[in-house]
Amino acid sequence: MDRIEKTIFLEASPERVWDFLTQADLLALWFQPAQTDLEAGQSYGLLNADREPEPQCWGEVLEADRPRRLVYSFTHTWLEGRMTRVEWTLTEFAQGTHLRLVHDGFAKAAADPFKSLCDHDVGWDGHLSRLRVEAKVAVAA
Repeated sequence: MDRIEKTIFLEASPERVWDFLTQADLLALWFQPAQTDLEAGQSYGLLNADREPEPQCWGEVLEADRPRRLVYSFTHTWLEGRMTRVEWTLTEFAQGTHLRLVHDGFAKAAADPFKSLCDHDVGWDGHLSRLRVEAKVAVAA
């Protein structure tokens, strides 16, 4: 199995969570600064924290069904440009959102798929923890 699956609950509406997944300024709060908003059929680039001009992560938005489903190809410098796939599913739940992440394609994208899965698993934990905080703060503001 060459995939990471994670689910979290967020104290924000699916529409607001969607904004955090797709808008450049909000992506910078929990993931990486983006060159542009993520839009269907468009390429994207995510910069490192120092906002160097070359993207650290990049790909193409394959599907964007606001506020339910977002799918994009994804690679970064450590994957040496070999593409993986990230899928987000947003479901309204109570007064918030159930968010599901599936990140797959590591078997074809990495020389050592297990190490890559482990590294990305830890990385997503950190990013999703920040998303949980930022989305809640945005609702409270």
